[in-house]
Amino acid sequence: MKNTITEKLLKEHLVEGDLVQGGEIGIRIDQTLTQDATGTMVYLEFESLDIARVKPEVAVSYVDHNLVQTDSRNADDHRFLQSCAAKFGVTFAPPGTGVSHHVHKERFGIPGKTLLGSDSHTTTGGCLCMLAIGAGGAEIAMAMAGKPYHLVTPVVWGIHLTGALRPMVSGKDVILELLRRYTCKGGVGKVAEFYGPGCMHLDMDSRSTIANMAVDMGFTAAIFSSDEITRDYLRRNGRESVWSEIATPPYPEFEEHTELDLDAVVPLVACPSNPDNVKTAAELEHVTVQQVIVGSSCNGGFRDLMVAAKIVDGKLRNKSVSFEINPGSQQTLESVLEADGVMMFIKAGARVHQPGCLGCIGMGQAPASGTVSLRTFPRNFKGRSGSKDDQVYLCSPETAAASALTGHITDPRTIENPPVVVYPERFSWRDEWFLKPEKDGSRVEIIRGPNIKPFPRFPALEETIDAEVLIKAGDNISTDSIMPAGNRVLPYRSNIPAISEFVFDQLDPGFAARAKEKGAGVVIGGENYGQGSSREHAALAPRFLGVRVKIVKSFARIHRANLINFGIVPLAFADPDDYGKFDQGSRVVLKDIRSLISSGTSAIPVTVNGTVVMTRLEISKRERAMLVAGGILNLA
Repeated sequence: MKNTITEKLLKEHLVEGDLVQGGEIGIRIDQTLTQDATGTMVYLEFESLDIARVKPEVAVSYVDHNLVQTDSRNADDHRFLQSCAAKFGVTFAPPGTGVSHHVHKERFGIPGKTLLGSDSHTTTGGCLCMLAIGAGGAEIAMAMAGKPYHLVTPVVWGIHLTGALRPMVSGKDVILELLRRYTCKGGVGKVAEFYGPGCMHLDMDSRSTIANMAVDMGFTAAIFSSDEITRDYLRRNGRESVWSEIATPPYPEFEEHTELDLDAVVPLVACPSNPDNVKTAAELEHVTVQQVIVGSSCNGGFRDLMVAAKIVDGKLRNKSVSFEINPGSQQTLESVLEADGVMMFIKAGARVHQPGCLGCIGMGQAPASGTVSLRTFPRNFKGRSGSKDDQVYLCSPETAAASALTGHITDPRTIENPPVVVYPERFSWRDEWFLKPEKDGSRVEIIRGPNIKPFPRFPALEETIDAEVLIKAGDNISTDSIMPAGNRVLPYRSNIPAISEFVFDQLDPGFAARAKEKGAGVVIGGENYGQGSSREHAALAPRFLGVRVKIVKSFARIHRANLINFGIVPLAFADPDDYGKFDQGSRVVLKDIRSLISSGTSAIPVTVNGTVVMTRLEISKRERAMLVAGGILNLA
């Protein structure tokens, strides 16, 4: 990774280890962010460390997920988070401020800094040339305590951009093109570094979208240079003083490399039910749509909303389409309002919602049964929308707006007179939207509603595990499939006993009861197991139910880390064909597993129904200590 921005930022923040391919390193974290769906657990974990104040330069607590207050539980969590922020020295962004990723780039992000967030799409910060990484809540709590964040030295994948996007093509089409080429697991263990003359033709909203969805290719982070585009964006936010120039040096040395001509990118759409199932919009014009949503964590910026507003200006949505707008932030909503965009949407028959994640996390906006929903969101995993039989397609704001008018997926290049969006000289914002922490947190009482339960503690790893396979899953199982979201489940995020009842609910509604009956268990999975959201509940809740081992063909990065954080042994098949030897109900024995892990061995024998198969445990010495102890907090 010589002569790269990634190398520069890693070197500047390196506190443990060496930048050697495949070796574990620890880096200093400058900024942290949490959101309410994961943040309640982060603060319960941080509180258990008995540290008075957070250590990073900037720490922000956002409320952007659980906004549908159908009863008192969401509001109780919000009060808990606000009191924790006041006590521990964290800035609080209340409900309505917007999606963490949008707001953080607007008001807090700084080029050259590291950012760790309890949301996988924290990678969005890379649009500002931050080394921005999503992680599990326990790792955020440790970073807030001043501890380094550990990761394997990543491969740096240089993506050289040339040319310029044609009218009605935008950043969403760029990242969908990369997903089409390299799949949702193409970036695992890697950082994407975008460079080249084409970058100067990508505005901040396009860069933000690409960095946001880089995690949906498996990337640890995605980085753009801090250049004049960055400087201009920060100036319009009144923050030009934090800008510094950071560019990919001449003659960079990347481990992997891709050339992408922006002139050749066309409007693309991800079909159900994975972001890498990509086709051109032109190929899909036969697909009728009944719902179109623009915005949320991806494509919820000023340019995103205004280009959609200008496309529908003076027209009316198709009578069969529910047309909905989710602004990414309060700042964006106010700026779009001042530019007349909100009125354009309303007159076109759209519904403009509060700034927040909303339908992207399954909090409302569930599509009707048997219908197609076309969204600018980053994910379309089966059932994530809140409808089990959903057909969710992902696209750009241009494609979404054009399709809202026609009632079917439409290549936006068919629209006459493509609109031009001009950014405001100054975005609208108010510092008073954010609540600063108390100077003396010792006098702040943490407010706990009845739904907030103490953080569970788990015992150390036993010497031998003898358990049954509780479920056998396939490839690309997402954390949504392991631990669903939506307004039925999210209110229990601070109540592990209650939320554990929903583990694998979409795949096997009887899983929780069976796990409790058996007392201990093993999970079997295929490739890219645990992709998607960083939610640590997908590890924490199974652990609460007695899951001790997961054996899969390959893991997604964040989920694998979360399993180790809570003492679940993550094993990979040495021979992927051995997957076929396991079935639900199979008896699995891991003899002397504690001693094997402590000894540092990578080859772990597993006996299934009397037959021995080999698995791999490729983890660091630090992670071995965590597994043996029963989880990261047992070592704190």
